[in-house]
Amino acid sequence: MSDVRVAVQRDSEREERVVTTGTSAAALFEGERSVVAARVAGELKDLAYELADGDEVEPVEMSSPDGLDILRHSAAHVMAQAVQELYPEAKLGIGPPIKDGFYYDFDVAEAFHPDDLKRIEKKMQEIIKRGQRFSRRVTTDEDARAELADEPYKLELIGLKGSAAEAADGASAEVGAGELTIYDNIDAKSGELCWKDLCRGPHLPTTRLIPAVKLMRSAAAYWRGSEKNKQLQRIYGTAWPTKDELKAHLEFLAEAEKRDHRRLGTELDLFSIPEEIGSGLAVFHPRGGVIRRVMEDYSRRRHEESDYEFVYTPHATKGTLFEKSGHLDWYADGMYPPMQLDEGQDYYLKPMNCPMHHLIFDARGRSYRELPLRLFEFGTVYRYEKSGVVHGLTRARGFTQDDAHIYCSREQMADELDSLLTFVLNLLRDYGLDDFYLELSTKDPEKFVGSDEVWEESTEALRQAAQKQGLELVLDPAGAAFYGPKISVQAKDAIGRTWQMSTIQVDFNMPERFDLEYTAADGSRQRPVVIHRALFGSIERFFAVLLEHYAGVFPPWLAPVQATGIPIGDDHVPYLREFAAQARTEGLRVEVDASSDRMQKKIRNAQKAKVPFMVIAGDDDVAAGAVSFRYRDGSQKNGIPREEALAEIRTAVRDRVQI
Repeated sequence: MSDVRVAVQRDSEREERVVTTGTSAAALFEGERSVVAARVAGELKDLAYELADGDEVEPVEMSSPDGLDILRHSAAHVMAQAVQELYPEAKLGIGPPIKDGFYYDFDVAEAFHPDDLKRIEKKMQEIIKRGQRFSRRVTTDEDARAELADEPYKLELIGLKGSAAEAADGASAEVGAGELTIYDNIDAKSGELCWKDLCRGPHLPTTRLIPAVKLMRSAAAYWRGSEKNKQLQRIYGTAWPTKDELKAHLEFLAEAEKRDHRRLGTELDLFSIPEEIGSGLAVFHPRGGVIRRVMEDYSRRRHEESDYEFVYTPHATKGTLFEKSGHLDWYADGMYPPMQLDEGQDYYLKPMNCPMHHLIFDARGRSYRELPLRLFEFGTVYRYEKSGVVHGLTRARGFTQDDAHIYCSREQMADELDSLLTFVLNLLRDYGLDDFYLELSTKDPEKFVGSDEVWEESTEALRQAAQKQGLELVLDPAGAAFYGPKISVQAKDAIGRTWQMSTIQVDFNMPERFDLEYTAADGSRQRPVVIHRALFGSIERFFAVLLEHYAGVFPPWLAPVQATGIPIGDDHVPYLREFAAQARTEGLRVEVDASSDRMQKKIRNAQKAKVPFMVIAGDDDVAAGAVSFRYRDGSQKNGIPREEALAEIRTAVRDRVQI
């Protein structure tokens, strides 16, 4: 047998190896139990892959992002096998890995129920213990159709191989664009075929290497994501390298469920999404309205201090405006259908505020002395989101953006980006978010307007502004909007989840489309640069993020009720009402619980409402002109003079402290 030379790359270390022909990647990493696959010349391969002369090979460990995907993809196959063993009539859809888990779609006669998931999970454990081997084989389209003749969805995927359609809807996880492959699950003892599936892979060597798996829930899902197709049943699961990691993930999910803004919105009476209005269209109740108003008022004040000027624009416009901006060319799928308000004239609900702001800039001649001109609006926009992706306030169909557009000269751009990013990060910190990294989204070569030179200049300006912040900068290749690159502020909340917050985009192209000009110092006419900036993204979404970040326990400055007066007896109600009236003259939000409930019930109600301060008064307090404080953590402080009590609440609100 001849020898082949390979190079093993581990981080920055490179080792040259000589092995015999036919040696597998598994043999190359023999004894390294954490290695579950290999990356050969940048492409993921099963450990059964036979090494070729000149191969450059990297080990893929289960705990790595690629390793986790392989683990979860393998778990998805085990789940699909379990389903078909229990429900032989089930037809297979697709089963890819996703963030923190996997899913598989099935065409079955009846929807899955929780008891069904328990049975399927038990069957999965049996398959895992059998130690079935995942075995890859190359096939032809014709042979695959013959083998999978009773799997209509797989046959459709074979017909899509290599097309734009399969890349768009996730089918590439099954068939890809190159050779067609099937994975067989082979019994470890008998060598018999137990199950097979159309798949690109790679997979774990055996099912025994799936250490910890759990099925989470089932849901309806349209085939290939289209409402025009049949509705299938999707089962979601999760898989981890150890049982401890699975346990930690389930505990995290339990905490996230407690913090779900939809749940808290109902419990705290903050907002609702009435069926009569429609999915993705929220109404804010009085207490939620208080939080939103305080958020907006503070943002408004900070913008005024930074020389922003407030504007207002309508909710609908002629379609010709969005033809001019390019949104009808590039963003039509995200817009609601047009309305015929005038004969022969289409009107659209606006998905963006920027075209209207450009018209404000262009309403009269502009001088270089006015630049940078910073226009700001709380502008409500409407975007058509499919029902399957609408999610409370975080993915809505109607929402209000805190939208700003800065018009500046080319020479001012770098300083403006620098100060703007600092302003954005500091304002987010004021709301209680302080763990950030930045993401730079660059040009999509298939979807952009303008010259390459302009894109390079604007991308570099954003990169330099980001680097000055001293934060981690992550690249998002091809993630930019069609008119310019952007920086996104990614913030982590109290339980470590990452949320996209503010976005800053540099735009040389809209000034061209709208023929925007200003008079320069030398009298020449020049194009401004436009910087698009949304700080919250949307007020509704930011509201939801803060609600989950704080788990409803808002700091006093944001709390809808900052203090609740709790009388020991009915005789003490007037005294507390007097205290509350004085507090309200100072802008504090104080209520008195004068209900017929017993005092302990009133305390429990205030705790459930997550009120920062409970102000208690009895005979001794009234006689001394004092009150007692009970805090959210259950601690209490007695006999506080009224003025000191008011000062403590006032200071907590002013300093935006968390108690």
